[in-house]
Amino acid sequence: MSLVTLDAIRQAAVRIAHIARRTPVLDVSDLAGRPLLLKLEPQQPGGAFKIRGAANMLLRLPEDVRKRGVITYSSGNHGQGVALAASRLGVPAVIVMPTTVPAVKVAGVRRWGGEVILEGTTSDDRKRRAEAEAAARGLTMVPPFDHEWIIEGQGTAGLEILEQVPDVATVVVPVGGGGLVSGIGAAIRQSKADVTLVGVEPTGAAKMTASLAAGQPTTLASVSTIADGLMPVRPGDLTFAHVRAFIDRVVTVDDAAIARAALWLFHEAKLVVEPSGAATVAAVLWPSPDSPLADTTRKTVAILSGGNVSPETLAALEK
Repeated sequence: MSLVTLDAIRQAAVRIAHIARRTPVLDVSDLAGRPLLLKLEPQQPGGAFKIRGAANMLLRLPEDVRKRGVITYSSGNHGQGVALAASRLGVPAVIVMPTTVPAVKVAGVRRWGGEVILEGTTSDDRKRRAEAEAAARGLTMVPPFDHEWIIEGQGTAGLEILEQVPDVATVVVPVGGGGLVSGIGAAIRQSKADVTLVGVEPTGAAKMTASLAAGQPTTLASVSTIADGLMPVRPGDLTFAHVRAFIDRVVTVDDAAIARAALWLFHEAKLVVEPSGAATVAAVLWPSPDSPLADTTRKTVAILSGGNVSPETLAALEK
């Protein structure tokens, strides 16, 4: 199984430049009481980092294949990324989403012209439905994370971090299926080997932690977390290989800390971030004693992966 190369990520950055945005980095060290900068992926078109990988894969497809249409399965943000990239390229897009998906994410897909199909509650449920629809309708699958072209696109965020914060010591990335952490890990580890790379996942959906402990991708029997974008029950084979090769440590945070971090970002930093996007900040601000993030002297960049959250969801976190 080959890993994504630095050159491929650099090529992806050029390829997607007219669709994805170079997002800013915000210094919140004074608020955090430690050197902390935030990579603001909620400012992407579609409100999340997913546009990077989606655009790269669609642009990598042969034009005749692309025109027949694409399909994906997504808890929300990847679906919006695919729908948005497809709309920019004039491509039909079908998005299979869980029945539990927040309404704001369904509205986001439909806003970009995507067709929404609701199916089940797990990534396996929607993957099966998407595969059936793809076969029946002649559509090309755009996987949410376990594909080299997706990983290449997500890795472009890592290149930007190195340019924006050249003296970064630690980079903290949320872990769902593993596409973002794989891409950023590949970009940074192959550019600047001394940067510490830390993945963060919810304790209620710690599929990468379980897989690393087992030495192979492992499927969780169930998942439960407020971070709906980090809920896959299993990492991909390719993303697992990237994490094992490039990431120093994967840590977990509980839902209470994630909610606290989302509210901290809203009240203190004046940023609207969904729980999945706030997990990294939870890990940085309230690390366990054995976490590599417990060293408060290192200049740290935390990825805020998405901002597609309703006012009602944020208000519920206050309770």
